[in-house]
Amino acid sequence: MILVQALRQFLWSFRLPGEAQKIDRMMECFASRYCQMNEGVFNSTDTCYVLSFAIIMLNTSLHNPNVKDKPSVERFRNMNRGINDGADLPQDLLHNIYESIKKEPFKIPEDDGNDLMHTFFNPDKEGWLWKQGSSKLSGRYKNWKRRWFILNDNCLYYFEFTTDKEPKGIIPLESLQVHEVSDKNKPHCLELYAGSNEVIKACKTDNDGRVVEGKHKEYRMSAATEKEKDEWIDCIKASISEHPFYDMLSIRRKKATKANK
Repeated sequence: MILVQALRQFLWSFRLPGEAQKIDRMMECFASRYCQMNEGVFNSTDTCYVLSFAIIMLNTSLHNPNVKDKPSVERFRNMNRGINDGADLPQDLLHNIYESIKKEPFKIPEDDGNDLMHTFFNPDKEGWLWKQGSSKLSGRYKNWKRRWFILNDNCLYYFEFTTDKEPKGIIPLESLQVHEVSDKNKPHCLELYAGSNEVIKACKTDNDGRVVEGKHKEYRMSAATEKEKDEWIDCIKASISEHPFYDMLSIRRKKATKANK
């Protein structure tokens, strides 16, 4: 069985958990089983592990409407150079994988009405914060709205109500920084910002339900107490600086690209 077909069957059977250690164990079992049933396809289970995640990320990049920069087949080939114990995988194999995912995205199990439980199980932190909004016309910051925030998987999600299934906005924390700020209108404020005065790559839903790109160069929030503000800052800093799953994947990639001696 080719790897893409095996992955389709595997991912159709359940939803991947949010916890890094669980994802690592499950994908390790998948890679080991695949290599056991398909001897000679890859030089090691690490190669299968790394390529499997490259395929999952390719599927997300190609079919998620929020991802504007779609990877080319050349980029997909380049990101998988040397992962077969230091050697390159056959170019036609990578090309066929790319075309298969481009034509047909992965299917996931039907929604059972518990999206929050699946996506935000065991978050790093959650709670109410006041979020500073901005004017659609001028772009100047103005009103404050109370939002339910969830910190999970290196992203900050905010909702209008705790019972909402879909977030109002998503703020990826990659390359962002957080600090304490003073505001004349609200106490106990913290602020997310990007370097070099760049616009933060975030998205939100507008009043018509459409997903649009955010225009913020910073996101300012207000906590109810100084203690809560400090807890949010500490948790966000930890989420920005620590990526346990990607650390695991990086270790696997290093092992897979290390030629046998």
